[in-house]
Amino acid sequence: MLVDSHCHLDMLCQQADDLPPVLERAQADAIQHLLCVAISLERFPSMMELIAPYPQISASVGVHPDGVDVEEPDVERLCALADQPRIVAIGETGLDYYRAEGDLEWQRERFRRHIRAARAVNKPLIVHTRAARDDTLRILAEERAAEIGGVLHCFTEDWEMAQAAMAMNFYISFSGIVTFKNALDLQAVARRLPAERMLIETDSPYLAPVPKRGKANQPAYVRHVAEFIAGLREESFASVAEMTTRNFYALFTGAPRPDRAL
Repeated sequence: MLVDSHCHLDMLCQQADDLPPVLERAQADAIQHLLCVAISLERFPSMMELIAPYPQISASVGVHPDGVDVEEPDVERLCALADQPRIVAIGETGLDYYRAEGDLEWQRERFRRHIRAARAVNKPLIVHTRAARDDTLRILAEERAAEIGGVLHCFTEDWEMAQAAMAMNFYISFSGIVTFKNALDLQAVARRLPAERMLIETDSPYLAPVPKRGKANQPAYVRHVAEFIAGLREESFASVAEMTTRNFYALFTGAPRPDRAL
């Protein structure tokens, strides 16, 4: 059994009728659970409405670091929205300097508010970091994010950053990027990472893995990520699937595996 630890179903599915076939394909590939990750407060109500009928989908609440001209979250608002059973994490949040210009203190302050909210509600963080390594690690440390932990999603950094994140109680999640031909440094991290700190994801509808590149990504394709990592590590697919599923439930429920859907 597999888990897609990070997808955006509300961006993949333009209307409610689009979701059942996506879930059927995921079930056919033994994906037992999906975490639908929020990127804005404006989209949050429709995202929750979309997934409401499906107990195999949990959710997060947060505002993506790229978001501009969006409702700015405060700690109280994030805490209030997180106070519902389907919400298992705060995020995605973090820093993204890749295309941003000018004074980015607004990104750093937004990130800090998410961490404070996560600590207040005792739920893990889903962290996006791109071209912002030093500030990401610094703010996580300054805001005591290790107290609640979380995951660096769609990881594309080096082994040193992976080590620093794990020291602060974070998991490392690999997306379809790890299957790309030019992702040699990332593949080296995937080989070295302790199995008990690894998650896998699609980041659907983005970053479809080999052999699905060029297509809209979907949760069923997380199987390709697991298969590729198993080959890299010279481990069985079953062992990678079991460990990443166990890690997901340990992070987001505090238990090795729940007896029922989240």
